[in-house]
Amino acid sequence: MASTEKFIFQVDGMHCGSCALLIDDALEDLPGVLSTQTTMKKGISTVELDADRSSVEDVIKAIEGLGYRASPRP
Repeated sequence: MASTEKFIFQVDGMHCGSCALLIDDALEDLPGVLSTQTTMKKGISTVELDADRSSVEDVIKAIEGLGYRASPRP
């Protein structure tokens, strides 16, 4: 049984809506990411994640690999 959780990440460095789309596209390629919604205006990315397949650290690495800064929000 999948262990799904919803996480919110603070994402810094986005300049436009295309940045948010780029992040969503990259996160959708991660195994275990069930949904993702990144909003440039709010500077956040909300990710529904199967914790058995990917981790919070994997999400952060994917975002930072695109040149943005990311951290989990409480």
